[in-house]
Formats: sequence, structure tokens, C-alpha cells
Amino acid sequence: MLNDVLTAILDVVAGVQPWVRILIASVAIMLETSVLIGLIVPGDTIVIVAGTGVTSLAEGIVLGAFVVVGALAGESIGYAIGRWAGPKLRSSRLGLWIGEKNWTRAETYLRRRGGIAIFLSRFLPVLHSIVPLTVGMSGYSYKRFLAWTLPACVLWSGIYISISAGAAKTYRELADSAHWAGYVFIGIIVLGLLAVVGGKKILHWFEHRHMKD
Repeated sequence: MLNDVLTAILDVVAGVQPWVRILIASVAIMLETSVLIGLIVPGDTIVIVAGTGVTSLAEGIVLGAFVVVGALAGESIGYAIGRWAGPKLRSSRLGLWIGEKNWTRAETYLRRRGGIAIFLSRFLPVLHSIVPLTVGMSGYSYKRFLAWTLPACVLWSGIYISISAGAAKTYRELADSAHWAGYVFIGIIVLGLLAVVGGKKILHWFEHRHMKD
């Protein structure tokens, strides 16, 4: 039964010490936003799983704060690499694997949109890992970079944790009395992620439209 499976999974997550969940989520998102491995580490998924274990507002705030710190650390690593080794990395095997098209896209995006490009890139696939590196290569001030990426990381973290924590709370309230509670849980997660994906597509369209102007 779906409820039995979900209950077992949520119990496992909830059984992990909060500080362990927080540590795993923050490290995962640091790796996910680091340009070197940011295209293969599923940081978003790990944050969502960690969020299902949140049982109080205080715990959600702490998790969100650490996820933001992890994201900023990863993006700062990307910025530093761009500042000190960007051109060499771009011509390396990893840089070739990322693709010249993506490098050019990030450069054009940053040049035309400025600070807003840094903010929006946190919500765009691929660019959220490449833009910090590109910003570092451009000589853009680190303080200005942080001023744009910090609110983006806070918003992103709040959305993901709210979706997962809200879905888990709703499920727990319905599980004992409704056999369809599992479908509600899945529905909330799916709808929340579809909203995020839809937002990404809108931003992606917005980006391309203005890059052509």
C-alpha cells in the first residue's frame, strides 16, 4: 500500500538526527552549486528529502539557513575558480564537456542582464553552476556577486523546503484516516516541482528573448 511505503520512508528520514539531515543537505547543495561537480550532484532532491523531516518552523529555518550557507559556499568556490583558473578550466576536458555553447550562453547572459542574471541563474538549469565561474572570470566584484545571489539562494531554499515540509505534514495529518493520503503527498510534491519547473521555463524564455534584443 502506498501509505505504508511513504510512512516507512518518512519515518526513516525523521529518524535521522536533525543535525545529520542539515549537514547532508548543506554539503549536497554546496557540491551541487560548485562548478566542478554541480552538473551531476542532485542537490535539489536531497534538500527535498531533508525537508520532509522538518517538524517545526524553527527546524525549517535552521535547515534553510544551512542550505543557503551551503549554496553560497558552492557558488563562492565557483567564483574563486573563475577568478584564478577560469580560462584554463574552460579549455580543459571538463570545460569541453560543459560545452562552448553553455560558456557563451553564460557570458552573454551576464553581459546583457548584469546583476539580475546572477539572481535568475539560481533557478535555471546548467547556468546556476556556470554563472558563478563566469562572474569570477569577468572581474565582477565579489561583494556585488553576493548581493545578488544571496536573496536568490534564500528564495530557492524557502520554496524547496516549504514544498517538502508542507507535503510531509499534510500526509501525516491524513495518513491514519485516509487511504489516499499518499496520493496527496505525491500530488503536493509534483505540483510544487511543476511550479518550479514552470518558473524555470518562463525565466529561460525571458532570458532568450532579451538575449536576442
